[in-house]
Amino acid sequence: MDIPLEKKRFTTKKILVAAGIVALAALIVFVLLSSTGASKLNVNKERISINAVQKGVFQENIPVNGIVLPITTIYLDALEGGRVEEKFVEDGAVMKKGDPILRLSNTDLELSLVNQETQVYNLLTQMQISQNAASQNTIMKLNNFTDVENSLIEAKRVYDLNKTLFEKDVIARQEFIQSENAYNYQKQRMNLSREILKEDSLAVKQEGNQITSSYARTQNALQLMRRKVADLVVRAPVDGQLTSLDAEIGQSKNKGERLGQIDVLSGFKVRAEIDEHYISRIYTGQTGSFPFNGENYQLEIKKVFTQVTNGRFQVDMVFNQEIPEEIRRGQSLQIRLALSQEKQALLIPKGGFFQVTGGNWIYKISDDGSTAYKAEIRLGSQNTEFYEVLSGLQPGDKVLTSSYDNYGDVEELVLKE
Repeated sequence: MDIPLEKKRFTTKKILVAAGIVALAALIVFVLLSSTGASKLNVNKERISINAVQKGVFQENIPVNGIVLPITTIYLDALEGGRVEEKFVEDGAVMKKGDPILRLSNTDLELSLVNQETQVYNLLTQMQISQNAASQNTIMKLNNFTDVENSLIEAKRVYDLNKTLFEKDVIARQEFIQSENAYNYQKQRMNLSREILKEDSLAVKQEGNQITSSYARTQNALQLMRRKVADLVVRAPVDGQLTSLDAEIGQSKNKGERLGQIDVLSGFKVRAEIDEHYISRIYTGQTGSFPFNGENYQLEIKKVFTQVTNGRFQVDMVFNQEIPEEIRRGQSLQIRLALSQEKQALLIPKGGFFQVTGGNWIYKISDDGSTAYKAEIRLGSQNTEFYEVLSGLQPGDKVLTSSYDNYGDVEELVLKE
């Protein structure tokens, strides 16, 4: 007779499966419990920057790049077109006002000058001929007037004599009337001669004025033409240094074309470029400073160019004090431009932490210096060296200001020696 065997409730396989499930559950629980705690990261102190929060004088400023330029620049343009025939100096020469720089040739302009001179000489000849004719005509009319005047005197003499004789019945009435008529006729001739001389005098005067005015206009045109020809010799308009000369012998230059410039050497200015973000905060009178040969020099904005090009606009700045002797045209300067007045504020040095935190938080060092933990802060303005702290920190607090790129979301840093 068969004996029934009792089936085992727990086999080795089942026991192993159960043990695996328990171990997996324990691991999951451990991971969950670990993630709920504050994450930590060990950091070597030698690889970070720690700075103390301090109270001090703060002024908002921005760094700008400037270039040294002459205080005044006079551009040289070709007043008349022509071919470059001769260069008297080379680029970089120091010039005196009126010194020749180069000479152009323009045959059309020179021919026009000759024609203008000929026209003036012809007009002068015509004037002389006209004046001679007017003078002769006036002399002739004066001679006629003299004859009329003499005839009047004779007619009056005869009339007065005949009148006396007629009253004494010495001569007949007919003879007296003839002498009276002759006398009246000569008086009318005298009046007419006077009117003719008067009209002639006015005509001569008017003609003379017209000729003089015409001659003056022609002379002015001639002088203008001579100046145009003289402009073919380009001269320095002021004392200064010739720069950017662009002309070679044989080269043709059009009227108005830029030939070069004269830099006035009596002083310098600085032209700086500023980001358009600050255009509403820049005005004349603002100051900036730059270091040079171990000293700090002050600049002041004198002119703001509001035209924006490639996201930037320009300003001209002048020196508030003596200009450094070693400074030269074209030299680049690093300028700190002030955007506000000085004030007392809580400060932390600038650092790479801002790129990650945006100024909303920072790692604050514990009192014992062994750890650094996240602390919420609020920053205000900034300059080239510091951030202004509005809240979240106190004077004397130490913070980590170097880059946070490698820390991720770590809540606490453990500082190791």
